[in-house]
Amino acid sequence: MHSDACTADTLSPTSADPARRPPWLGLSILLLAGFVTIFDLFVVNVAIPSMQAELGASLSQIGFIVAGYELAFGVLLVAGGRLGDLFGRRRLFIIGMAGFTAASLLCGIASTVEILIGARVLQGLAAALLFPQVYASIRVNFSGDDSRRAFGFLGMTLGLAAIAGQIIGGFLVEADIFDLGWRTIFLINVPVGVFAILMARFIPETRSPERPALDWPGVALVSLGLTALLVPLVEAPSRGWQLWSFLSLVGAALLLAAFYRHQERRRKTGQQPLVDMALMRQPRFAQGGLLVLLIYSTASSFFLCFALLAQTGFGLSPFQAGSVFVPCSIAFVILSLSAPRLVARFGTPAIATGAVVYAVSFTVLIGQVWVAGADLVVAHLVPALIVVGGAQAMIMTPLLNLVLGFVEERQAGMASGVVSTLQQVGAALGVAVVGILFGAALGAHSEGQAARYASAFVAGMSYNAAAAAMAALLLARLAAREGRMP
Repeated sequence: MHSDACTADTLSPTSADPARRPPWLGLSILLLAGFVTIFDLFVVNVAIPSMQAELGASLSQIGFIVAGYELAFGVLLVAGGRLGDLFGRRRLFIIGMAGFTAASLLCGIASTVEILIGARVLQGLAAALLFPQVYASIRVNFSGDDSRRAFGFLGMTLGLAAIAGQIIGGFLVEADIFDLGWRTIFLINVPVGVFAILMARFIPETRSPERPALDWPGVALVSLGLTALLVPLVEAPSRGWQLWSFLSLVGAALLLAAFYRHQERRRKTGQQPLVDMALMRQPRFAQGGLLVLLIYSTASSFFLCFALLAQTGFGLSPFQAGSVFVPCSIAFVILSLSAPRLVARFGTPAIATGAVVYAVSFTVLIGQVWVAGADLVVAHLVPALIVVGGAQAMIMTPLLNLVLGFVEERQAGMASGVVSTLQQVGAALGVAVVGILFGAALGAHSEGQAARYASAFVAGMSYNAAAAAMAALLLARLAAREGRMP
C-alpha cells in the first residue's frame, strides 16, 4: 500500500550528540515530507482518467506518468542517501523539497502530456533526494524509546498518505477548485513545500563522519540500464513492439552487465561500490530481493487498473472511486500494526500465509469482475478490496525486515539501499507489464465501454495474481528451510 523505503543511510554513523533533546518539532516537518512523497505515489491514480480526458493521453503515456515518478525515485534513492551523508541531511532535505515543490508546480501547469511526464520524472528525482533524509534524520536524532515512537509515527504517516491519496485526491479532482481539476493534486504541494522549507531550521544538521565518495558512474549505468528496460515495456500498449524496442532491451542488458562489472571492479580495488554484488550472490538475499520486486510490482499497477475500471469503464467520479478504495487502505493500516506481532510469534509462515491470501484475493477480485462484466457494481468489490489491503499489510510490512535479516549487520546499510530501490523499480515494472496486458485486452474487444474495461482489468490483474502466487511459493520455501512450516 505504501513505500516503506529504508535507505542505506539509516544505519550510517552520525555526529549528532546523543545527549541532545529529541527534536520533536523537526520530526513533524520530516513526517510532512514523508507524507507528500508517498501521497504523490498514490494520488495520481484517481486523477488518471481526468488527465486522459483533458490531455488526450494514451495508455502508454499514462504508464509513464505513474512509472516515471517511481523509476526516478527508485534509481536515485541510494545516491540521495549518500549525498545526505556527505553534504548534510538537512541541506539535502531543503534541496530535495525545493526541487519537489518546483516539479509539483510544473506538473500543475503542464499544458501537454509530454511536459507532465517530464515533470513527474523531475518530481521523482527530487523525492529521491528528499525521502532518504527523513529516515536518516530520525535515525540519528532519536534513540531508544524515542526512536521507536518516531518510527511508529512515520509508519502511521505513510499509511495515512496512502489513504489520503485516494480520498483527498478524489475530492480535489471532483471539487474542480478554480476550474483546475486534476491539477490541484500537484499544486497543493506548493504551499506545503514552501512551509516545510521555511520550517527546516528545526531539523538538526547531521552528516556521516566517514563521508564516503559517491559512485557517479555506477549511478549513471544503473539509471540508464533500468530506463532502457522499462521504456519499451511502457510504450508497448500504444506503439507495439518495434525494432527500437528490442534494441533498447539489448542495450539495457549490456548497461546492467557493465554496471555489475563496474561494481565488482570498485569492490576489488577497495573503493566503496554503489551496490556490493556479493550481496546478490547470497541465495537467501537474492530470493528476498526477488520477493520485494514481485510484491511491490503489484501495488501501483493495481491502483492504476482499478481507477481506469471504476472511472473510465463504469463512470464513477474521482471521489466515488477513491471512496471505494478507502476500506482497503484502512485494512492495510490496521493489519500493519498487527503484522509485526504475528510474524514475531509465527515467523516466516505468517508472511507466506499473507501471500497466499493476497493471491487468492486477487483471484476472487478477477472472478467477480469477469463474471459480472458490464453489469458490475463497483461497490460490490469492497469486501475483496478489504482482503487485498489486509493481505498487503501482512506481506509488505514485515517483508523488508525479513529480507534485511538475511545479511550480516555490517552489510545492512547497503542491503537496505538495494531493497529500497527494488521497491520502486518493482512498482514501475509492474505498471509496465500490467499496462501491456490491459492495453492488449482493451484493443481486442469491441463491446461497450464497461465490458471492454472489465475485460482489460481481468487481463491486467492476471499478472498480479500470478506474481502474488509466485511470492507465496518463494516464501513457503523460505519458511520450510527455517524448519518452521507447520
